[in-house]
Parts: sequence; structure tokens; C-alpha cells
Amino acid sequence: MAPIGVVGAGSWGTALAGLLASNGHSVDLWVYEKEVCDQINTCKENRTFLPGFRLEDSIRPSNDLSKVVQGKELVVIVVPSHVFRGIAQLMEPHLGPDTVIVAATKGIENETLSLMSDILEEVFPDRLHSHLCYLSGPSFAKEVAKELPTAVTVASHALDVGRHAQRILANHFFRVYTSSDVVGVELGGAFKNVIAIAAGACDGLELGANARAAVITRGLAEMTRLGMALGANPLTFAGLAGVGDLVLTCCSGLSRNQNVGMQLGRGRKLQEILDSMVMIAEGVRTSKSVYNMAQRMKIELPICEQVHAILYEDKPPLAAVQELMTRELKSEFSGIRAI
Repeated sequence: MAPIGVVGAGSWGTALAGLLASNGHSVDLWVYEKEVCDQINTCKENRTFLPGFRLEDSIRPSNDLSKVVQGKELVVIVVPSHVFRGIAQLMEPHLGPDTVIVAATKGIENETLSLMSDILEEVFPDRLHSHLCYLSGPSFAKEVAKELPTAVTVASHALDVGRHAQRILANHFFRVYTSSDVVGVELGGAFKNVIAIAAGACDGLELGANARAAVITRGLAEMTRLGMALGANPLTFAGLAGVGDLVLTCCSGLSRNQNVGMQLGRGRKLQEILDSMVMIAEGVRTSKSVYNMAQRMKIELPICEQVHAILYEDKPPLAAVQELMTRELKSEFSGIRAI
């Protein structure tokens, strides 16, 4: 039994805490909201973010971040990307010299355009850099909580550290692969949320399965184009953290980002949609980061540009589709080198 800390008790953090507890580990779970912490203590259920699933007694919720991360063999960070840096700074003084850190947050910081790996390498001392891992792949929290078969990827620059996290996380329903491509795995997990908004908008406009398939495929091309410019291995985007997570997030009603896009396609305004949501749709913030990265690096990402225009310039979704469909004709694989 390994002592584990999970930082963040949203749906995914709670599901991962449940997974680790079912693997026989002792889990301290950091909960931001006092009422949610009290709820888990009293009911053994996170009724706010993951209702309907009883949590094991070996999961101990707490509002005390230092208590959750101190003396742990492994700590999983599962907080929204816009608070990730601040939480990491609060964690840093309490981490042991041998603690393995697994970041399970999918996003890109708006202000700095940093991936979560960039943030951790800025915030944490050099001695911890070889202990960092990044978890991504097609994994809805509710399905993991139901113990349905799931396969994901954990990326690390240190192979032995990635394998250590793999062994702790994996079980008979949760299969974990390792990767050394940190940038590719992270970018895939963040980027797919932007494309899911586009796919949802097509569904809201009732444009059919052909349109959704086109958005997924061309979205994958854009993901690969940006990833290669950042130094990622293009093969990563053919894997679980790339096309796997992309297909899942674009095609399921469980996807918050796809749901945001669908409602935009049906004519609702963004703020109205966000005000009605309990949980965060990371793609809304990530679209701003991806757009600004593309502008800075002079990389053409037509779908992401249109998603940004819909979200932040009040562009009608149908006008965005029409602009994409009437762009200059070109080769399918322009801008992507052969492997």
C-alpha cells in the first residue's frame, strides 16, 4: 500500500482517488470547497461533482493541502488549468524529495501559453524535475468510476518514474501505457477540447455525421501541426492522448466541451452556457491559448481560429462553418512532414 495524495476533488480527481483506493492505496484527497469536503466525510460520496458513486473508507478528504501532500509516495494534481500554477506553488514546500508527481490537468495557461509541464518545471526545484509525469487519454470520470475498461498514457522524461506511476495507477479495468513524449501527450489532452467545441457546434447546427468526421480529422491535422512545431513526436497524436481522446471528447454526450459547442450551435450565448454549468469546460480557456500560440508561431489552425471567433468575437457558428468550407483548396497534408 502506497500513501497517495490527490489534489483536486472535481469529477476526475474524485474518480482517480477512487481508482487508487480500489488498487489498495491509502488516499488523502484535497478538496477546495469546505461543503464538498464535509459532504464526502458524511456521505462517502461527492454529490456535487461525481454523484452516485460511493467512495471507499481509505479515501480521506481534507481542506488542508499540506496534510494531503506531505509524506506521500505519489501525488496526483487534478485542478483546473487556470489555478494550476497557484496550487503548485502552495504544494512545493510540502513535497518530499522522492515524491512522484502526476499532473492530470488538461489545459494551456492563458497568460503565459505554458503547458502544465512548463509550469511545474518553473515552480518546482530542479531535484523534482525527474519525478514529474503527465496523465492523459480518453477517460471520462464517470466511466472510470463505473470501472469500465479504459486505456490512458502517462508521459515522463524519466522512464523509471513513468513506469512507477504506471504500476500504481493500472489495474484490471484501467490500462496505462508509458510515453517519453511529454509535450505531445500534454498538447493532445488540451487541444482536443477545442476541437470538441467545434464538433459540438456542428451537432447543434444539425450538420450531420460527415461534418463531425471532417472536424475530427482536420482537427487532428491541426493538433499534429502545432505539436510538431513544439517538438512533439507526430506518432503521439495517432495514440490514446491524441486521436483517442479527440474521438471520445467529440462524440459523447458526457463531454462538457462538446456540450458547450452544441449549445452554441443551437443559438445560446457563451456566458449563459457557462453560468449554467457546475464543472469547467477547459476548451473555452484553452481555445484562447491555442489561438495565441498559433498567432505567435505563425501556424495555420483554421478550425481553432473559428472556435476562438465564436467564443470571443460572437461569430455565428454557421458563418464559421461557411468560412471553413470556402477556404482556398489545397493538399490534405500540407504543413505536416512525413515521418
